[in-house]
Amino acid sequence: MTIEYGELTQEISANLAPLRQGIPHVMKAFNELGKSAIADGVLDAKTKELIALAIGVAARCDGCLGFHSKALVRLGASEAEVQETLGVAIYMGGGPSVMYAANAMAAFQEFAAAAAEPAAA
Repeated sequence: MTIEYGELTQEISANLAPLRQGIPHVMKAFNELGKSAIADGVLDAKTKELIALAIGVAARCDGCLGFHSKALVRLGASEAEVQETLGVAIYMGGGPSVMYAANAMAAFQEFAAAAAEPAAA
């Protein structure tokens, strides 16, 4: 089974619309929580997104892999940084994390390739 992470994140975003309409205060608060948690502080936003990706691996959350990989590409994370992060996730989560780490790498590579396309054109 091959997951297209660009499509997956778009589908999830569309599926969130009814929640934004039905429980707007909750969704607004969740959005603000995310912004606050990822904002630069002692740790920079890229480091925090790497942590979020590792947690996405541990939680086996495909959508998390997509959204955080996309953010990491935007923040300029290198493939080596992502790989080291996934190494820690594997260490902490064992075999199941190996499977999701492979998916996380695929998500990062998909978004990195998409980001590089306009530069190549």
